[in-house]
Amino acid sequence: MVTSRWTAAPARTAAPRRRGAVLERAILDAALNQLSTVGWNGLTMEGVAAGAQTGKAAVYRRWPSKEDLVADALRAGLPSFEEAPDRGSVREDLLELCRQTREAMFSPSGFALRSVIHECDNQQTERFHGVIYEGVVEPTIKLLREVITRGIERGEVRHDAANGYVFDAVPAMMMYRSKMCASEWTDRDLEEMIDQLMIPLLRPGAL
Repeated sequence: MVTSRWTAAPARTAAPRRRGAVLERAILDAALNQLSTVGWNGLTMEGVAAGAQTGKAAVYRRWPSKEDLVADALRAGLPSFEEAPDRGSVREDLLELCRQTREAMFSPSGFALRSVIHECDNQQTERFHGVIYEGVVEPTIKLLREVITRGIERGEVRHDAANGYVFDAVPAMMMYRSKMCASEWTDRDLEEMIDQLMIPLLRPGAL
C-alpha cells in the first residue's frame, strides 16, 4: 500500500470559551500580574485583556475604568490574615505578625498594592483607600488587638494599651515607610521598630 507523504494536519481542538466567574478570575489575575510587573502607570486595559487571553471588550463590559478593575483585582488577590501568632511573649508575637505583614506586602498581590500606593497621586489613592484598609490595615489591627490583649493578660503590657492609637502604630509605620521611604523592611528594621517603638509604648508603667 502506497502512502503519501502529504498528510492532513491534525485538527486543533478549540479552547473552551470561558465565561462568567472563570473569565473574570482570569482578568483579575492578569491585572494583578500587570500591576506587579509594569506597575500602575504601565497597566493598560489592552495589556490586561492580552494577559487574560480575551478581548478588550470583555474587560470593559465588566470594569468601565482602570480604577474599577484594579480595585476589584486587589480585593480578590490580597492574602488573608487569619490567626494571631502565639509565641509566648508580646515581642515575639509582634515580630511574627510584622513578618507575616511583610510577606503579604512582598507577595505578587502585595507588589501590586505597593505599585498603587507608590505611583498613584493622592486623589487616585483615595479611590483605593477602602480596599487597602479592609484588605491590609483592618485585618492587621484585628490580630494586633489579639496579641496586645494576650500581653495584658500575661502582665507584659499596660492595661490601657488596647486602644486605637496603639493598634494603628504598626500598620501606619509599615505603610508610611513603604510609601515615603521605600523601606524594604528587613528583619533588623522590624526588630528595631518593635524594640524601640512598640515595647517601650506597651510596657507597664509607660506614659
